Amino acid sequence: MRSLGLVLLVGGIFGFVYSGDELKKHDPVPEGLSMSQSLEYPAGRWEIGRYACAAGAGLGLLLAMFPKGR
Repeated sequence: MRSLGLVLLVGGIFGFVYSGDELKKHDPVPEGLSMSQSLEYPAGRWEIGRYACAAGAGLGLLLAMFPKGR
């Protein structure tokens, strides 16, 4: 589990940085839209991807720290 955690951690960090760079290339999403409505815009998709990568990196950190459960 430790190796899977490290892969998720590195992939999540890389994806977070890449999504942030791509997010800067698009116009911002209009205010007041729901999460599903923001997926209609390219910037909204990159922003959701950024959050998903951050969650993956957090899960990878937990798996790397606690490889055999408790």
